[in-house]
Amino acid sequence: MVEVVDITPENIKEKGFFCMRSKPKSQGYQNKLSWLLNRFDEGLKLKIIEVDGQPKGFIEYIPIEYAWRAVQGENYLLIHCLWIVGRGKGNGYGSILLNECIEEARRLNKSGVALVTSSQTWLADKHFFVKHGFKSIDQAPPSFELLVMKFDDQADPKFSHGWDERIQNYRDGITIFRSDQCPYIDDAVKTIIEVASERNIPIRVIEYENSEDARYAPSANGIFNVIYNGKLLTYHPINKRELYKLLDQA
Repeated sequence: MVEVVDITPENIKEKGFFCMRSKPKSQGYQNKLSWLLNRFDEGLKLKIIEVDGQPKGFIEYIPIEYAWRAVQGENYLLIHCLWIVGRGKGNGYGSILLNECIEEARRLNKSGVALVTSSQTWLADKHFFVKHGFKSIDQAPPSFELLVMKFDDQADPKFSHGWDERIQNYRDGITIFRSDQCPYIDDAVKTIIEVASERNIPIRVIEYENSEDARYAPSANGIFNVIYNGKLLTYHPINKRELYKLLDQA
């Protein structure tokens, strides 16, 4: 049986939030749990799709006014994450979850649904959403696109451009901008700190406390960005080998 489960403050400790569900005692998991509990009152929705009681994927979305992406807009829902894993792919589960979001946006009289995609990694690829009627309305370096499904003539959302100007403020060593929206960020930050220490690279970590901070991040992915000597090094968690390679190429 296929079932979509709404995650709430009342059932989140029982159901979890899908990511890192095998490591509920880890710092990243606990950070994300606290982050979610602070977001539900802002209208955040988290839905997990289960098959015979086994989780296969999830969708997380929030009113765009509270979105943790470098996006500006009014009266849209913005999808943070849509993820189907392993053998769950190819069964229509992603479409079920996406339709849940679209139908809720209509019930709430929103002007549409938006999300940030990337042709690289970590964020969703746009092709699935284009097949469901989304259109690309804005681009940002290095590989981001802002997609939207519109229901009315409300103004389009847009990226918070000005990336180069913001990045240039961080030209000395490594600067990490981080949040707790993704539970994998905690381990990623530890990895970067270790490598910086090994290479004697100055490093500092800047914590995003709210969605307004994320709205003016150094890249469109507001929740995690790594700047090295005034250039965007990565916007997603990477392992040590990948980090060494990026530093050598910078």
